[in-house]
Amino acid sequence: MRLAVTLKEQIVEIIRAGLVAAQEAGTFPAFELPDPIPVTSGRHEAHGDYSSPVCLGLAKVLHRAPFQIAEAVRAYLPAADFVAQVEVARPGFLNFTLDEAWLRAQVPVILEAGETWGNVALGVGKRVQVEFVSANPTGPLTIGSARNAVLGDALAAVLDAAGYIVEREYYVNDAGSKVQHFGASIFARYANLLGVNEPFPEQGYPGAYVTEFAQEIADEVGRRYLDMERDSAIRELGIWGIERVLEGVREDLAQLRISFDTWFHEKSLYTSGLFEEMLAKLRAEDHIVEYDDATWFRHPDLDKDAVLIRSPQVIPNPEDRPTYLASDIPYLWNKLIIRGFDRAFYVWGADHHGDVPRVQAAAKALGVNPDRMSFIIYQMVTLLRGGQQVRMGKSSGEFVTLRELVDEVGPDPIRYMMLTRTVNVTFDFDLDLAVEQSDRNPVYYVQYAHTRIAGVLRHAEEQGWDLQTMGDPALLTHPSELTLIRKMCTFPEIIAGAAENIALHYLTTYATELASEFHAFYRDCHVVSSDPAEAELTKARLMLVRAAKGVLARVLHLMGMDAPERM
Repeated sequence: MRLAVTLKEQIVEIIRAGLVAAQEAGTFPAFELPDPIPVTSGRHEAHGDYSSPVCLGLAKVLHRAPFQIAEAVRAYLPAADFVAQVEVARPGFLNFTLDEAWLRAQVPVILEAGETWGNVALGVGKRVQVEFVSANPTGPLTIGSARNAVLGDALAAVLDAAGYIVEREYYVNDAGSKVQHFGASIFARYANLLGVNEPFPEQGYPGAYVTEFAQEIADEVGRRYLDMERDSAIRELGIWGIERVLEGVREDLAQLRISFDTWFHEKSLYTSGLFEEMLAKLRAEDHIVEYDDATWFRHPDLDKDAVLIRSPQVIPNPEDRPTYLASDIPYLWNKLIIRGFDRAFYVWGADHHGDVPRVQAAAKALGVNPDRMSFIIYQMVTLLRGGQQVRMGKSSGEFVTLRELVDEVGPDPIRYMMLTRTVNVTFDFDLDLAVEQSDRNPVYYVQYAHTRIAGVLRHAEEQGWDLQTMGDPALLTHPSELTLIRKMCTFPEIIAGAAENIALHYLTTYATELASEFHAFYRDCHVVSSDPAEAELTKARLMLVRAAKGVLARVLHLMGMDAPERM
């Protein structure tokens, strides 16, 4: 089941129809309708369930007071079964109140939809790719990668719920100088372990994990790499090291409940000849210039040229000379042209912010619409313990790894808390709060609501109630019942808004609000009654509880979290 439109979108269409009808009747002169027509949601006694300030913006166009315009528009609004009334509020708002009978009737609809409740038809089958994490495979994933991973995976889940065909991809940076430096680092530690004085490379990777890799190799093959030609040994160890890191990356991400459809290797962009093909295309359009013994990309959208291939005077090895941009160009072509994705989402850290205009300019230069690419740039994460920043990892010696974080707090607090802030703000991850079992911990608060619901349903079964029996929704008249139903009915808007605005914090905000509304309902409404006179009300309330359980589980699952039956 996929909803064609949300309630908010339907109200937009009602207003649009009213404006058109007013023009056709001659009440208003012909004018271009505003696009978009603004509508906000949020239950408020004075403003109804939905409100639109559209008439305020029409005052200058129609040379009339906004209140008069709103009164005129209201007279032409078409009827809708879900709208009880439309009121005009000064200075000129149109306020819509949902029909309570319609609201109550949505409870069995939500139950029938099950895991598809909230789905919307935005994507209509368009193929999109979400490329995320994509950390250099020269070391374990860090807490920065944790935020990337959670954002990317939740975005993919939301896009899927919004009707897109989604593919998750990890871009393996296995080309260029990093492989050489990584191999040289492993070789140096390996040689030292076997009593050979091999200097550590200046641009090497000094983490403790490199020494662990070296020990693993020494234990397995002894002096084999010392007996090889040095450059060949370093090359082989670099390749081995990247594969070894990727094994750990897969394991770490699996602990966070994240998997990928495709692992795309940067090296293939060069071995396939695609890089040279793209270079030739750009050269033919005069976007390639040569100076300072290097190759540069030039485009009028850029303030300065961007280097693609560095000078051999700076980097002797030809395989190490291409820059990140040199790979980004054939990669975007591979995504959008060769594999034909309608849209590509890139989840990048703030340190890549400056790369966005260069990639967009390259797309333009290749004749690819840059609007088909979306860049989610997120800020870094700081760990706090006891109010103080945690600076060191327990095993790496220089950074906190994702595995350490998962081992300490578990996947659910990571996934939930990483989604609570907008991507453009730095995020403080409070380790103490993440494991605290109280209402202060938003993860505990939301998951406890689900366990409370599960407990209510278990109790009902123990009392002999058949949970599959549908009650009469007309009996759900208590204000707390209606408030809970209203909140469940807005879930499609959350999915649509999160997908359209790439605003994944909508999920955590909604989960907290839904949990709060259920806790209020549980406080105000006794669900399972032993009074025979209230048997039908019990059936109706159990039906509502089951619906709430399904919606809360759905939002938790979209965030990649467990919906626990017990805590």
